[in-house]
Amino acid sequence: MKQIALGKTGSTVSELCLGTMTWGTQNTQAEAHDQIAMALDHGINFLDTAEMYPVNPVSAETMGHTETIIGNWLAHAPRDKVIIATKITGEGSAATGGAPISAARMRQAVEDSLKRLQTDHIDLYQMHWPNRGSYHFRKIWGYTPPRDKAAIEADMLAILQEAKRLQDEGKVRHFGLSNDTVWGAAAWLRLADQHGLPRMMTVQNEYSLLCRQFDSDWAEFAALEDMPLLGYSPLATGLLTGKYAGDVVPAGSRRERNPELGGRITPFVFEAVSAYLGVAKDHGLDPAQMALAFYRSRPYPCVPIIGATNLKQLKTCLGSVNVTLSQDVLDDIAQVHRQFPAPF
Repeated sequence: MKQIALGKTGSTVSELCLGTMTWGTQNTQAEAHDQIAMALDHGINFLDTAEMYPVNPVSAETMGHTETIIGNWLAHAPRDKVIIATKITGEGSAATGGAPISAARMRQAVEDSLKRLQTDHIDLYQMHWPNRGSYHFRKIWGYTPPRDKAAIEADMLAILQEAKRLQDEGKVRHFGLSNDTVWGAAAWLRLADQHGLPRMMTVQNEYSLLCRQFDSDWAEFAALEDMPLLGYSPLATGLLTGKYAGDVVPAGSRRERNPELGGRITPFVFEAVSAYLGVAKDHGLDPAQMALAFYRSRPYPCVPIIGATNLKQLKTCLGSVNVTLSQDVLDDIAQVHRQFPAPF
């Protein structure tokens, strides 16, 4: 598996990142550790988690359990074998009462994550949701932008100042964004440059064949500012594997726990899924591997975050690095995208 530069961090990471959000609900600790072992055997060195994980469901009772599972693995493994990314929750989760990110909240969250992860540093610490809100997770259909620029930037500056203190103490190496906008990313970078504070190095937003908001203004920003997309839900929560085709709900699947898949089940989605499955079939490709190979072909820096609830699924995702899509496949994908530009 290729190792690629992680933006301007100076670190290199595998071209796929292992997501962990099901560890502690749909996956036991033993299953999670088996996933890490398989991923490392295939060259992955990059793990993404969050203080609010596991999901399905997110709850105050289980919050932090995924980090604990990773920490129990790190306790018996060389720390330098992996790059660990985690997140502070922020306004996007009821598990923390929707508390916004503040300097004090971030310091406590970092300390808590370090303890659960059983490590002395976090490689990449991400703001899970911007305090001003966002249009992600289907919020775009009723999105109203904020207007108080001065207050927003004062809030950002206070967070960056605490980020600098945490970085100077060696507790966090780099910082990143999640569920953010182009304006937000530009403001973070401008304030960091003006005040000599840590740069936001990456952004973790949703991206898949079914959700391609990133392919316009964000694509330009990511390419010109070298801010990689760490894209979550690259298989659209399993829709692009075909396992839900025909509107079925397989036993033990994510949809059994979350019937609407976070708003992704719409009157149009299965038509779009069927079209992409047809492209994969026509070209003799596994649909999941086609979706991940397309992701890696994007003309801006990006790393798909793959997730699995069993080793068979994980092995399929890992095999996607051996797939390169022909121009014919890319042309067929482009045709489907024009027909179904925003199925959810």
